[in-house]
Amino acid sequence: MPTIRIPTPLRPYSGNNASVTVSGDNVNSALDDLTQQFPDLRQHLFENDELRSFVNIYLNQEDVRYLDGSETAVAENDTLMIIPSIAGG
Repeated sequence: MPTIRIPTPLRPYSGNNASVTVSGDNVNSALDDLTQQFPDLRQHLFENDELRSFVNIYLNQEDVRYLDGSETAVAENDTLMIIPSIAGG
């Protein structure tokens, strides 16, 4: 089963887990499983049913936006990372 790494600011919404094992055959279904396990995460990752623009998802070090987006296939031993954008000046 794929694993999703949770960034420190979102850990309070994931039971303080640094990583969570999920089911799913693509990024979208893996994130759906994650937010079913931890419903409080949903509002931080999604706006309506779309991934928030400042939330970046990486599959094994590759930004999924440059692959097949939320339809990018995930395998059993893959690691997804949630990387929130940081802005400031």
